[in-house]
Amino acid sequence: MSQRLNILLDKFEIQELLTAYAHAIDSRDFGLLDDLFTADADIDYTASGGIKGQLETIKPFLQGALPMFKATQHFVTNPLIKLSGDVATSRSLLFNTMTMKQDSGNRTLLIGAWYNDELIRTEEGWRIAKRWQDLAFLQN
Repeated sequence: MSQRLNILLDKFEIQELLTAYAHAIDSRDFGLLDDLFTADADIDYTASGGIKGQLETIKPFLQGALPMFKATQHFVTNPLIKLSGDVATSRSLLFNTMTMKQDSGNRTLLIGAWYNDELIRTEEGWRIAKRWQDLAFLQN
């Protein structure tokens, strides 16, 4: 297979990984995160009010925090992926709507940010080894 085709396949697999993350979070299927991150991944959600830790800490945080929301939609778009052998970096846009359950009706939070990822190729495919956010805006 040509090198250019390998690059395209790697970038496609990483894009699919980023999309699978959004679906896992929005469907509350946190077990899927084990297939997206390395076991020792360093994840930092502090820019948008979350926590920082490894996957074993992040999963219970998400399981406890997300039920307060009636619905969430994570749009992860425009990834800029740079490959270097079996490692890669990605910076992608995040637009996140989160509808909070309230007695007086629903309240929708809007978050704009970037996901910065360091990825590695494993025997099972590409995995996120490090993720952090840069916040653009937080509204409501």
